[in-house]
Amino acid sequence: MSALVWETAEELNQKLAERVRNIRRRRSISQQKLADMSGVSYGSIKRFEQTGQISLLSLTRIAMALDIAGDMRNLFTEVPYRDIQEVINENK
Repeated sequence: MSALVWETAEELNQKLAERVRNIRRRRSISQQKLADMSGVSYGSIKRFEQTGQISLLSLTRIAMALDIAGDMRNLFTEVPYRDIQEVINENK
């Protein structure tokens, strides 16, 4: 049985961008300073915060600059099995 999806990929990306923007603001870091810290262009950071669009590499660089890379490192590490077939497939 598949899970119901309540938001689009774009909406999920935008929520992630909002979380990152909130962390940046909470730490009193401007978009330009974050660009300097991360090596990601100012334009890419601005676009990410407005639209949620960014490359995975740039997102990782931003997370490292904000010292939140551990959250990315742990992404998908504790995914529960959906059914017994997944357990069987993993052990093949």
